[in-house]
Amino acid sequence: MAATLIGNTRVFVDGTGPDTILMLHGWPDTAAMWEPQVAALSPHFRCVRFTWPGFETGAARKEYSLDELLGLCERAVRETSPDRPVTLLVHDWGCVFGYQFAQRHPDLVARVIGVDIGDGGSKAHLDEIGLKGKLGIVSYQLWLAAAWKIGGGIGESMTRSFAKKAGVPVAPEALTPEKNYPYYSTWTGKYKSMKPFRPACPMLFIYGTRKPFMFHSSAWAAELRGKPGSEVVAMDTDHWPMLRQPAQFNDIVIGWLRGNALAGLAAAAS
Repeated sequence: MAATLIGNTRVFVDGTGPDTILMLHGWPDTAAMWEPQVAALSPHFRCVRFTWPGFETGAARKEYSLDELLGLCERAVRETSPDRPVTLLVHDWGCVFGYQFAQRHPDLVARVIGVDIGDGGSKAHLDEIGLKGKLGIVSYQLWLAAAWKIGGGIGESMTRSFAKKAGVPVAPEALTPEKNYPYYSTWTGKYKSMKPFRPACPMLFIYGTRKPFMFHSSAWAAELRGKPGSEVVAMDTDHWPMLRQPAQFNDIVIGWLRGNALAGLAAAAS
């Protein structure tokens, strides 16, 4: 593993090859979440990952703007893959920020692998999950936003109590309220410039079926299935399919990447 410093963020690079995969984690994880995927993918691809600012051990309580976070993604791509667009492998808030990055910089993104977050928050999605789903989303997000605002021991206790209830696969000592700023920033309107995601490139969407509600609409998934080179796969897991069933997840990802690459070569030759 090699590491480079971009601003104050350590960016890790594993593997070799002409194609780069930028891995973006979500709440309340770190770059270490992707270890099973790095082990499987690094023999074939260059795997690039970092921990979002504010999610590091001992991070200060601070909000980060959408421009700051997308700017970090841009620098990571330009410095680690200066000559070729990358594949995004994104989960949870990594999806949210990664999708915005792909729309802001379509020339830097060749393919997207989104995990468990699709068009969450769209009219189609909210209509489909109904009142119970809407209340579920509002309650947990406002709870975590409040935990960030309160901070300290109370904020930490609030964060850990929700994570325990949700079965989050993160050690309790790593569940700090500082990681909750994306929820606070969302509910205070600081991320209101985000646009609904409609991928302009091939996309693989993998989601877990064992959740109280989905984070995508069936209409969005159906539209994605109809796009050339794109695919939608359901797995019998919760919100973390890459950790719950890593071997199956990795096989799906590698199979899609290889098939997508072969399709691209055939199209170029025709």
